[in-house]
Amino acid sequence: MTTTDFDLGKLLAERAGERYELHSRHLNHQLPRMLRTLGFDRMYERAAGAHFWDGEGNDYLDMLAGFGVMGLGRHHPVVRRALHDVIDADLPDLTRFDCAPLPGLLAERLLSHSPGLDRVYFGNSGTEAVETALKFARRATGRERVLYCAHAFHGLTTGALSVNGEACFRDGFAPLLPDTAIGLGDLDALERELRRGDVAALIVEPIQGKGVHETPPGFLRAARELLHRRGALLIVDEVQTGLGRTGDFYAHQHEPGVEPDLVCVAKALSGGYVPVGATLGKDWIFKKVYSSMDRVVVHSASFGANAQAMAAGLAVLAVLEGEDLVGNARRTGALLKSRLSELVGRYEMLHDVRGRGLMIGLQFGRPTSLGLRSRWTMLQTARKGLFAQMVVVPLLQRHRILTQVSGDRLEVIKLIPPLVLTEGDVERFVAAFTAVMDEAHSGGGLIWDFGRTLVKQAVGNR
Repeated sequence: MTTTDFDLGKLLAERAGERYELHSRHLNHQLPRMLRTLGFDRMYERAAGAHFWDGEGNDYLDMLAGFGVMGLGRHHPVVRRALHDVIDADLPDLTRFDCAPLPGLLAERLLSHSPGLDRVYFGNSGTEAVETALKFARRATGRERVLYCAHAFHGLTTGALSVNGEACFRDGFAPLLPDTAIGLGDLDALERELRRGDVAALIVEPIQGKGVHETPPGFLRAARELLHRRGALLIVDEVQTGLGRTGDFYAHQHEPGVEPDLVCVAKALSGGYVPVGATLGKDWIFKKVYSSMDRVVVHSASFGANAQAMAAGLAVLAVLEGEDLVGNARRTGALLKSRLSELVGRYEMLHDVRGRGLMIGLQFGRPTSLGLRSRWTMLQTARKGLFAQMVVVPLLQRHRILTQVSGDRLEVIKLIPPLVLTEGDVERFVAAFTAVMDEAHSGGGLIWDFGRTLVKQAVGNR
């Protein structure tokens, strides 16, 4: 076959129906197995904004946004046009021996939203942005150890995994970098570790993706003061929380007086098309890393700052500003949180609704009534987290709404929809969630039948 014979549309038309079989044979074989077990093995054909459709034309509401990647929703026309334009421009991309304009322009725009930060390094993902921050902090301070918070998630490559607070991700991949976990918001533990004199930095998510837990008020500011007093740095991981998700450009900006030394962003900066990550930092840190011409490529990435990624990033920032999506996240998120919070007193297994903007966690817990308590105990004995999964499944299967459990063995559903979510979408989700919770609290029905299926699956996997 010659190059001119390649026809992507024809290839998809002929073989798209084999998608699950292809994954089973050639990729992660557990993914199709898991999707089939949950009844999530749908075949989506197209998408736009906060919705996608299957081959029969059924509309699905996306409350997951590709784990936060689709901040603008799918296929935003401004991002699409920017990518067409940059490809059609025939730019001499990635020559490695020039200074292309697009990286400088995107850095300038990002820094305009980032008071106190001076320079940007562009990589290809969130975990790469974290890896960069860890390296830069260790070089700038001359120290090795990095502190992180329990239950944090900062990525899955080896360096980022070293500051990942979930044992299920770390198991089997030791040895990792020198690290120590502290409790989220535990200033005493932070000060105790800093007294050892070997800490390069603390890395923290303003709102943890696992469980949707916010840092306590005042923690980030106080942590920064303690760190600087001991010559260490504050790294804020905004990979999921940044670019408007929480109703401000960065989540740490909700707390006055917080000025990080390094900030990591990614996900939504891609526009959902071209992977891109960025590490923003202070001038003196970058000058410590790139301290001479001999060290000009001491940290670099083959595809970093490529023209397509930079064009996508510039388009994303233009849309965030021009369409007030940060404001929409704040307003629509407040409505969603308010409507869901009204249900806490109504359903005994719904214990909490927390989060900020369009990053919301629904916490489930042990019921008080005897009948429900026995069913809850059945699930917990088999495996923690099964009730949340019981809610996620009918939301998709019956109401065509895609959500996710917030972490392994957590009874928390995380909502991170695209920032283009509308009030109508909010009402659709609340109505569907109410219907599922009504059935769950009735003590019978298909949802508990599925619960027994999950129990058998969990016991069989032991």
